[in-house]
Amino acid sequence: MLQEILISVITLGILGLLMWPRVRDLRAWRATVTPLASIIGSGFLVLGPILSHSYGKYAPAVMALLCLAAYSFGAAIRFNIANIDRHPKRSSLERRTEYIASWALSFAYCISVAYYLNLFGAFAVKMTPLNSPAAAKTVTSAALILILAVGWLRGFSAMERMEQVTVSLKLAIIAGFLAGLSIYFAGQARGGHLVAMAPAETGWTGIALAFGLIITVQGFETSRYLGDEYKPAMRVRSMQYSQWLATAIYMIYVLLLTYAFDAETVPLTETAIVDMMRIVSAVLPAMLIVAALAAQFSAAIADTSGAGGLVEELSKGRMSPRMAYLILVLIGLGLTWFSHIFQIISFASKAFAYYYALQCAIASVGAFREAKAPIRGTAFAAFAILGAAVMFLGQPVEGNGQ
Repeated sequence: MLQEILISVITLGILGLLMWPRVRDLRAWRATVTPLASIIGSGFLVLGPILSHSYGKYAPAVMALLCLAAYSFGAAIRFNIANIDRHPKRSSLERRTEYIASWALSFAYCISVAYYLNLFGAFAVKMTPLNSPAAAKTVTSAALILILAVGWLRGFSAMERMEQVTVSLKLAIIAGFLAGLSIYFAGQARGGHLVAMAPAETGWTGIALAFGLIITVQGFETSRYLGDEYKPAMRVRSMQYSQWLATAIYMIYVLLLTYAFDAETVPLTETAIVDMMRIVSAVLPAMLIVAALAAQFSAAIADTSGAGGLVEELSKGRMSPRMAYLILVLIGLGLTWFSHIFQIISFASKAFAYYYALQCAIASVGAFREAKAPIRGTAFAAFAILGAAVMFLGQPVEGNGQ
């Protein structure tokens, strides 16, 4: 009982802090909210069980490598933000590559929305009598149709204004979750019950699986598209802040989860974290479902809106956002009914890896051409090759996803 009270107090305290006007209205925090929401929404709850099942005691190391890869891709995008500001007249090669990259991003958004809403459906039915793959897919389909209807009839501006509240709620619940997990970890350590499982995936299979998980640390690129409200320097900082904070949260989470739980006692599904947390605290499963529903739906809204805006801009108005929403929803329905969630995670990782590879290529050209920085140019070229490797070689998790 004392543990539940402590988790609740920490959650409400962090929520109150984040909603406090002096924090909420900080310009740097407002700029950081969008990329942070996307990163945390991309796979926080699903990633821990995947890593602990697949990599055992090496899960924290794999998590660190995923964060490092994301930060490397982010470095290229941050360079592009600053370089465009310094050298607005770009070469034709850079402009063409940027055009292709933007189309790649719009397509990646189509897959990511399907990913978010399939998680939404799975968590929505998790603690109900209707918990089944068919019920989860039905909820996902209803959410996709709802998003299409709202986007078609009214637009997303009202829902987008809810983003900061949603992010604050999600971060507060994560704080309470990490507090509860820390208490459980400490109890396991005192009793000598910490575990160090052998990895299930090793060698090339383990590398290919990690490639397929890039989507779970995706979202930082949204800093580039914050618009004219924020100057380039602020957009660069917002990406750094969001990645630093997300990396800290992810590392603490995976470290505690990996050594406190025998992952083999819980089947690997997209909602496995809920089953794990039943052991920790009576309040955590419900809290995590609230966090998951808020995170996935808000992330889906943001990416749907982003895809519509990108398509309209890239087609020079020939394709309306409404048509983009329709295509996105049709792709989402197809993926929902003809793929399972772990396949969708891999597809989304490949799509974003393609976008990151193109951004790294642009950064490499810019570093050699405008910045006269051959070492950075070579590093960005290497990151582009890494993105291409993820796109071609990433593999889905073998789990019991719906």
